[in-house]
Amino acid sequence: MLEANAVFFDTHVHLDRLPQTMDLKQELGRAAGFLIRDFLIPGVERCGWPALFDTARSVPGALAAPGLHPLAADQWDGEVETELDRFLDDPKTVAVGEIGLDGLLDFPPPGLQEEALRGQLRLAVSRGRPVVIHCRKAMGRLLAILKEEGAQQVGGIAHAFSGSPETALELVRLGFAIGFGGTLTYPGAKRASEVLAKLPEDWVVLETDAPDMAPWPHRGKPNRPAYLALVAERVAALRGWTLEETARITSANARRVLRLQVTGDR
Repeated sequence: MLEANAVFFDTHVHLDRLPQTMDLKQELGRAAGFLIRDFLIPGVERCGWPALFDTARSVPGALAAPGLHPLAADQWDGEVETELDRFLDDPKTVAVGEIGLDGLLDFPPPGLQEEALRGQLRLAVSRGRPVVIHCRKAMGRLLAILKEEGAQQVGGIAHAFSGSPETALELVRLGFAIGFGGTLTYPGAKRASEVLAKLPEDWVVLETDAPDMAPWPHRGKPNRPAYLALVAERVAALRGWTLEETARITSANARRVLRLQVTGDR
């Protein structure tokens, strides 16, 4: 059993988008049983931002990262930028996310994705907000844009990282922690294990991406906030940490890159 002060931080969980079959209060109760008590809720599309903030305000320990996911990049324009800028004034906001590039999407096309990414990076840098990055099959282009837009000034978290150890270390040099979630627990997850092994300990953070990307043995089923415990157990085993050490190290890392106080932004 973990000590009471060893609390886990889920740095990427869509509490505002859980399926109707899940009761949020019950799911949070299950998570609390594993001392999972801090949450970062990322944005996906503009129409979801109000619900994101309603959820963040209703859940103790929850914080917000509004933004446009690459799949909603075609929504980016001056009006949306102004609205996002207003949301950055909300006390619950600690980052801009999840933003990035997705080479597996047929639409929006790469040009629109890059335009939305650059616009949100510029806003984040101007406001001194870290960013939560989503990237699939476009890492080289993403790294170039991060550097061109000065993202190292704010850093953040590389969510669901699936690249090489060398790329992970390049992101670390830009001030980005690496998020580990359900894929780390899959049988044969060799690359994720290699990345985790080569990272400095102060750049490792935990995430679920619930209700997506459920860990083993729940792969293919809806993910739950409580399943962060399975990710934590795998990280602990691979790094040779106790669960208490895993909680303290990864939660402290999350608070640092998100520029929170040591005890969290309450």
